[in-house]
Amino acid sequence: MKLLTNEDLFELVNNISKNFFYKPFKHDVLFNTRLRTTGGRYIPARKTIELNSKYYFEMDEAEFIGIIKHELCHYHLHIEGKGYKHGDQAFKDLLKKTGSPRHCSPLPSQQKEVKYKYKYICEDCKLEYRRIRRVDVKKYRCGKCKGRLIVASTQ
Repeated sequence: MKLLTNEDLFELVNNISKNFFYKPFKHDVLFNTRLRTTGGRYIPARKTIELNSKYYFEMDEAEFIGIIKHELCHYHLHIEGKGYKHGDQAFKDLLKKTGSPRHCSPLPSQQKEVKYKYKYICEDCKLEYRRIRRVDVKKYRCGKCKGRLIVASTQ
């Protein structure tokens, strides 16, 4: 999949704005390749939406459109002079009304596989605990039944 041109990206955002918010998008939208931890951001001072290009390449279309809708919620509320920040009730209401996600899913390329070093089993209820760090079995007990923990394996 090739990167959209700025004109194609503006057209996509404008169409989503008209379909879900019934208002045109009149300012700038662009891909920002430096974004790492977020799908996009709205910059109120410049009235600009920046989108993470990795979400366009790695995720499905529905996720990318959800990010655009989320940023458009910030944009339209800011233009109207209403509360456009994440904690504002007007923002939460508009997210719900337009079916926009509150947060974006993590990128598959950014997810780390967690390796557990220690495995403990409760003597009584046989509940299994996996831990990265070692647990003092003389000090800690099972959280479910208060039984004694035994070391099952270490890697």
